[in-house]
Amino acid sequence: MSRFSQYNFKGKKALVRVDFNVPLTDKMEITDDNRMRAAVPTIQKILDDGGSVILMSHLGRPKDGPTDKYSLRYLVKHLSDLLGGKTVLFADDCIGAQAKSAASQLKPGQVLLLENLRFYKEEEKGDEGFAKKLAELGDIYVNDAFGTAHRAHASTAVIAKFFPGDKKMFGLLMESEVMSAEKVLHDSKKPFVAIIGGAKVSDKMLILENLLEKATDIIIGGGMAYTFMKAEGGKIGNSLCEDDRISMALGILARATAKGVCIHLPADSTIADKFDAKAQTSAAPSNNIPDGWMGLDIGVNASEQFSNVIKRSKTILWNGPMGVFEMESFRHGTKSIALAVVDATKNGAFSLVGGGDSVAAVNMFGLADEVSYVSTGGGAMLEYFEGKELPGIAAINQES
Repeated sequence: MSRFSQYNFKGKKALVRVDFNVPLTDKMEITDDNRMRAAVPTIQKILDDGGSVILMSHLGRPKDGPTDKYSLRYLVKHLSDLLGGKTVLFADDCIGAQAKSAASQLKPGQVLLLENLRFYKEEEKGDEGFAKKLAELGDIYVNDAFGTAHRAHASTAVIAKFFPGDKKMFGLLMESEVMSAEKVLHDSKKPFVAIIGGAKVSDKMLILENLLEKATDIIIGGGMAYTFMKAEGGKIGNSLCEDDRISMALGILARATAKGVCIHLPADSTIADKFDAKAQTSAAPSNNIPDGWMGLDIGVNASEQFSNVIKRSKTILWNGPMGVFEMESFRHGTKSIALAVVDATKNGAFSLVGGGDSVAAVNMFGLADEVSYVSTGGGAMLEYFEGKELPGIAAINQES
């Protein structure tokens, strides 16, 4: 059992770093509350024990100090609803007299949300003095913000040094994120297929390198596939291509062959005469796209080819879409991959979906509950699979 689950928070003030960096409309309405929902079990466990909760988070990227559109006060009502109508108190600052007073008066069973941490430049700088002021607000530090675990910020990494080893821990969300990632990276059943998509090879170079040591199959889709196609001598028309990454793509293909890892590139593509939802569309082999046309999704044959590989796998990591799925004409490939992942999961495979666009896709298709795990941390998960040590995780694991 985990340290968090075993801990009794009765009479304790838990300072919990959450990731409430949610998208808001101009009318300050939340359009995707997944990150807030994900934090509820951790908050609820502390309250059920008879503890109180002080929540801290960032929202957006405010440039010049306090900015109304980045205020966390707009999340209070929704957070209250998620907690079954419980009153959520709000402090207009995250440090200083008001925050200190609100935290000191907090009674067991109460929840306090602090104002946006990034209203202070010291947060992103990892300032020790700022971290110390935050630490003074609570008895125990709980990091439940996997989405920011790759940042060495004051509230995610530096703050932990002000709490002894038994008074700093991961929350339930952070634990499940780390366990799911560990399962894929270090305890994967074979065949292990990694599905890597998205626009640029340069964004995924390190993850591809690391996965060559782990995966049996790597599926490459999205815009990045055309750099590989061109590297192999194909004609890709006006498709996205990073010419300065062609030698890297060739290097990955060569290393995959040497290691016995099977790289799957899309046999065909859905092509368009321009990057537009209303563009004229056609189909073409991915290595023979006419001039003036561009590949915007994997084709019907590639979808079937990739789905067959996925369905026979036992471990699946999916990071990045197969095409411009936001436009209906170029959605088929990503949806077919999502359905294949669901099928494999039903047949006993462990499937981890991570990275903003892949998560958005499984949510769009209503399939998030039919895969093994959907990660809340795009950048953090990517860096984890690149083999990097994440500061937010290292800070908890280091004994004081």
